[in-house]
Amino acid sequence: MRRRTAVSGLAAVLIAPAVSGCGRPAAPRAADPSPDAEARIRWTLARRAAAVLARDERAYLDALAPGAQGLRTAERRAFRDLAEVPLGAWEYRITDVARSGARATVHADLRYRLTGHDSAPVATPRLLELGERAGRWYVTADRPAEGGTPQLWQQGTVRAVRGARALVLGVGQEDAALRALAAAADRAVPAVTDAWPDSWARKTVLLVPGSAAAMAALLGGPADGYRGIAAVTTGQAGRAGAAPAAPADRIVVNPEAYGSLTRFGRQVVLTHETTHVATRTATSAATPTWLSEGFADWVAYRRTGRAASRIAPELQRAVRRGELPAGLPSDDDFAFGGDADRLARAYEGAWLACELIAERWGERRLTDFYRAVGGQERREGAVARAARDVLATSADGLTARWRAYARRRLG
Repeated sequence: MRRRTAVSGLAAVLIAPAVSGCGRPAAPRAADPSPDAEARIRWTLARRAAAVLARDERAYLDALAPGAQGLRTAERRAFRDLAEVPLGAWEYRITDVARSGARATVHADLRYRLTGHDSAPVATPRLLELGERAGRWYVTADRPAEGGTPQLWQQGTVRAVRGARALVLGVGQEDAALRALAAAADRAVPAVTDAWPDSWARKTVLLVPGSAAAMAALLGGPADGYRGIAAVTTGQAGRAGAAPAAPADRIVVNPEAYGSLTRFGRQVVLTHETTHVATRTATSAATPTWLSEGFADWVAYRRTGRAASRIAPELQRAVRRGELPAGLPSDDDFAFGGDADRLARAYEGAWLACELIAERWGERRLTDFYRAVGGQERREGAVARAARDVLATSADGLTARWRAYARRRLG
């Protein structure tokens, strides 16, 4: 049901003009003035980017190789599928150009920003092929590069639904389903804000592909690994001293698993994922999965009145069998596509650990503990130092209290 983080390196050369305000730039139409081949390649991609922002289909298609009818048909469809996506920026940053005569292969980061939601662009690596004809370079292919994934609009026509706090972008979904999702996402934002005292954007972007397989494609993983996962949050992990707003988180919804949930279950999922968005800049490589996932579940179930036996049924069965784990869940326990019962126990145990901290030390200490762990330079010893500084206990002491609490709550 949960999140993954993805961090992209972005050292490159800017080739498209910056865009600000509400106006849209006109796609450049003047002849390419530069005799340098690499500069002319940059010009072609800058023109392509400007055409996207200007919603200029003719200019967009003009950047494609003349006579390549199959490519032009596919790109025309992709351009139109993108029509409802509220783009505030679209640019290519070249990282490498390899030329062989009249052909070139370009590695670039496609960087785009959604108006009103992204404080910085999303970056995804692309591999573009270009060919030269009569002194001008034309795009002949555009696909994800190694480490990249397809984008939602490459899976079909995107429908955009705006809530008060959420933007939902869906492919192959009924409008009513997207509106219901936006309403649930809107409800999640104040619930998270009430539990997490730090500043955050208080907005979310949800992507709803057409199937579990399409979701897996967006995330770059095998379809089987996401069959029972209702949603996953992606974004750039935070670091100590980071800015208060994460640049571009996405909650990717599995329409099959999410659709099978009750209304209560759907709200829990979206509140959980929204918590990941809110806590992104306080979550770092030092944060163990049990803390990030347990805290998100704690926020999601907070003030719902749900009994512990209903929140943690698998862990309760383990406790009653005398099989209470010796320690808090490891990162490996949260692996997708593995043992479903083990995964359930990991989430349940993580939730219980955060509930223990909130009950024993108070909710403010729980959020302080979360920030203190994420603020460490490295994973090793992060929980121990935060437990000492914030909770006045040791890592072993916290584990012992958690095991005793599990017996009391679930035994």
